Amino acid sequence: MPTPVSSVPTLGLPAGEDVPVLGLGTWGMGENARRTEQEIAALQLGIDLGMTLVDTAEMYGDGSTEDLVGRALVGRRDKVYLVSKVLPSNASRTGTIAACERSLRRLKTDHIDLYLLHWRGSTPFGRTIEAFEELVAAGKIRHWGVSNLDPDDMKEFLAAKGGTGVQTNQVLYNPSRRGIEFDLLPMLKARKIPIMAYSPIEQGRILTDRTLVDIARRHGATPAQVALACALRDGGVIAIPKAADVAHVRDNRAALDVKLTAQDLADIDRVFPPPKKARPLEML
Repeated sequence: MPTPVSSVPTLGLPAGEDVPVLGLGTWGMGENARRTEQEIAALQLGIDLGMTLVDTAEMYGDGSTEDLVGRALVGRRDKVYLVSKVLPSNASRTGTIAACERSLRRLKTDHIDLYLLHWRGSTPFGRTIEAFEELVAAGKIRHWGVSNLDPDDMKEFLAAKGGTGVQTNQVLYNPSRRGIEFDLLPMLKARKIPIMAYSPIEQGRILTDRTLVDIARRHGATPAQVALACALRDGGVIAIPKAADVAHVRDNRAALDVKLTAQDLADIDRVFPPPKKARPLEML
């Protein structure tokens, strides 16, 4: 297995802040009390290894994941770029503010660094943006963004009053889910708005693929590291894999030392072809 690099590369957000390109996802964590200490240890190790962007959401475990993250951040909060999300059912002006207050209590912090609309709902984007700006003015959040918006939704959001303040669009992206490469990823790259890739190893389902296994063997790496290196290969992407134990954290961290060759990428393209036309945005 490759030795981890000395520091985690960063990517600039539109507001000018740099965040690590490899962070920590938490979807599915905090839902089993028997795994609590193991999951807290995993998050804390990831932070200590420089994967200091931690992503969570009010939806995850009906708040139990935010509770877990809050416990993990004790003594480390000032090192972390904390991301959470508001459900579309709560995304009205007053609903967003109330949801943020609940998340802050669970996270045991006075602010969230990046607050995202989890996906599009019935509330007009402008109302949610108004709430985000109120939260910024109150010091409850520092920046805001979106998640699971397709190109048309993204254009509409950017056209809404204040919409150009968006810092990221968090979407599903991994070697087997490449639809965003046709339109959404180029559109956001042109605007210098990074993609935040969730499930970058497809929740483990692609890790037995023979091509990924063979590429991993060539690099003395693991298939998960190859999948992460693929997601990060061209810039403009922040990957947030979940790692629920310390071994998994170390494995993900070492992905930053895997440098895919032109042949590796050609092999991946053969098995997981890049899109040749627009596709509906995929979600998990």
